[in-house]
Amino acid sequence: MHDKRHRVVNLSVHDASTHTDPTNLSASNIDPDDIGYNDSANPTFESILAVRLSRRNFLLGSASSSAMAIFGGVSLTALAGYDSEEAVAATLAPAERKLGFKAVAKTIADVVSVPEGYNYSVICALGDPLRAATAAYKNDGTDDDYENRFGDHHDGMEYFGLSTTGTPDPASNDRALIGMNHEATTNNEFSSCFLHANGGTNTLPRPTAELDKEMAIHGIAVFEIKKTAGEFGYVKNSDFNFRIHPNTPVEIHGPARGNALLVTQYSPTAEMTRGTLNNCGTGRTPWGTLLTGEENWAGYFTRVSSDNAVRNDKSVTSLNRYGRLAGLKSRHGWEGDTTNAARDSKYRRWEISQTGATAADDYRNELNCVGYIVEVDPYDKTRTARKRTAMGRFAHEAAAFSTATVGKPLAVYQGDDARSEYIYKWVSEEKWSAADATASDRLAVGDKYLDNGKLYVAKFNADGTGNWIELAFSNPAIAGYAAYRFADQADVCVNSRLAGDAVGATKMDRPEWSAVNPANGEIYFTLTNNTNRVAAASTTASVTSNADTSKHKHQADAANPRVYSDVHGTSKKTSSGNVNGHIIRIKEGAGDSAAITFNWDVYLFGAESTAASTINLSNLTADQDFSSPDGLVFSPSTGICWIQTDDGAYTDVTNCMMLAALPGQVGDGGDVEVAGTKVVTKRGKLPTADTLKRFLVGPVDCEITGVCESPDGKAMFVNIQHPGENTNTADVADPTKYTSKWPSNAGYGAGQRPRSATIVITRNDGGKIGY
Repeated sequence: MHDKRHRVVNLSVHDASTHTDPTNLSASNIDPDDIGYNDSANPTFESILAVRLSRRNFLLGSASSSAMAIFGGVSLTALAGYDSEEAVAATLAPAERKLGFKAVAKTIADVVSVPEGYNYSVICALGDPLRAATAAYKNDGTDDDYENRFGDHHDGMEYFGLSTTGTPDPASNDRALIGMNHEATTNNEFSSCFLHANGGTNTLPRPTAELDKEMAIHGIAVFEIKKTAGEFGYVKNSDFNFRIHPNTPVEIHGPARGNALLVTQYSPTAEMTRGTLNNCGTGRTPWGTLLTGEENWAGYFTRVSSDNAVRNDKSVTSLNRYGRLAGLKSRHGWEGDTTNAARDSKYRRWEISQTGATAADDYRNELNCVGYIVEVDPYDKTRTARKRTAMGRFAHEAAAFSTATVGKPLAVYQGDDARSEYIYKWVSEEKWSAADATASDRLAVGDKYLDNGKLYVAKFNADGTGNWIELAFSNPAIAGYAAYRFADQADVCVNSRLAGDAVGATKMDRPEWSAVNPANGEIYFTLTNNTNRVAAASTTASVTSNADTSKHKHQADAANPRVYSDVHGTSKKTSSGNVNGHIIRIKEGAGDSAAITFNWDVYLFGAESTAASTINLSNLTADQDFSSPDGLVFSPSTGICWIQTDDGAYTDVTNCMMLAALPGQVGDGGDVEVAGTKVVTKRGKLPTADTLKRFLVGPVDCEITGVCESPDGKAMFVNIQHPGENTNTADVADPTKYTSKWPSNAGYGAGQRPRSATIVITRNDGGKIGY
């Protein structure tokens, strides 16, 4: 997710008929972490796609693990708990499969809409207690004990089956653990407005009681679900339930463990840090653990305007590349009263200026302790989570595993969700052993496959081919990079973006979720949008504030080809660039996840159905059109690709949504020349009414994100994130001014304040979802 949920979004009425060709117009205000701080001379994917395509590109973003990741990366036919009908359905060619439901219409109603013949219920929401001793949620801003409640902004999640005796059972359809991310919280200013009785304090310094609440609702939750009398619910007093939040101790693993770049006052040995932050997409390892990606974390920190001069070393280059320019304010003001040097370190850690004699005397390196894939054992809350530094540091979305094949290394596919950032692949040094799927020490297995291996970054070529470039200190382009002098492999991992710059990786349109197609092993990435894409390159003065994005404009290319303008209805406000996003897919060379070459095409282009054919390149109908693809997951049961949106461009016509798709394969379409740019690109086979349609539309101001299902494919769990996020903080006391009242208006919970929540969807006839 690109975390639109807390930025100011233009939700004016959208005029679907008004589109113009490339124009360099002002971008709307967005999360500063999404701006993108990539000023390298590397080619952009759009420039490549422009050579192949034309105008803006990819959709979606942040996909939870693919079917393979969700159930351990094992081939479908080898999965216990899946009947032969399901296994066959997942591997049939798209021409032999059809989606079996009536498309849901676009709507701006404050409800959750599902197809005819389906129903949904809310399982849990922000604030619900995770233990018997915690009081029921009042939802009026007076609640506390958030360390023992569900957090906010439910995001990526994974299903971990439980047997009747409480042991791991991937075939269990009636009892399971859900590992779920709590990415962020709703704020239009500093405070999380719905969390506090009066909307919270929006001047600095803020009261520590408010800061404590807001920290506790970030991180992850692991909770038990159980089917009783045919209906799923969460188990409030389960011994399995636990939370990890920004103050929970976490271990550092991989090349950066013990490295000087991670030394802090909290951990002078650089072996520990606190918590996990802004967790977005997820992954499920073949050995049954949860991977969670730290995404838009940089904006939570601040440093004084004089810090560059005090540091006077290469760390300034790193900080700027990751978006923490000196003098920028933090997102929430969690640093507390900076004039009080004696305040608790849980507040001081968010102020990352160099103030002490050594790194062990301050938190100058605290930013280097976030931005990783974090591994959690959902079955054992006594085990300390581990940050896997070898897999790179950036704005992580999902972690999608290749199919686990005995005797072959494992690959994990990852996107960096910021404008003009890169796509990455991790390949383990160790080859997969089937015995590791049921090992008792699951985190030790993670050490084996996720601490040693090779990290690659993608370069897309205009002819539909591509290369994986290894990010190794031994690579002369990295070792000799003049813009930043790398010291060792740990430095390469901590500064993956700079390493990608050094080797000439392709700048993409905000790579979000990744997912692997269980039918053929191809990898899909959502490219959600990019208002920094322009028809011609431009440069201006240096960035001076979070909202100043002018320096970071990049020319369209083959992989990111579209640039157009979109006028929003009666307000006549205009967005430009790759407004609606697209989805790109990759086929590894020789079908091998360790390959260093690949082929690619664009599976779908997001667009309104009424847009010109030069924009609606996938010929989407009113039952298929979408904008800003984000979440992306393949069902291991049915092979359906679930596409979720996090949009601000089309929300006057429809709330965010989830679509079902039956993709083909890379190369099943053909060349297309984009009118206006005369760029030829590779476009996937056009969807039909049977292979792509809208399945769900959420309530007002929400994002649809995170999806997992029971092994039989008959129960689907989906997250509804931040309904009502555009409510003004000043209106918190007046429910009549809330932009959404979901889920209370659906009969769930106390109060009227909107809440992020998890729902379960089933078919009325008990059948499989989507068919």
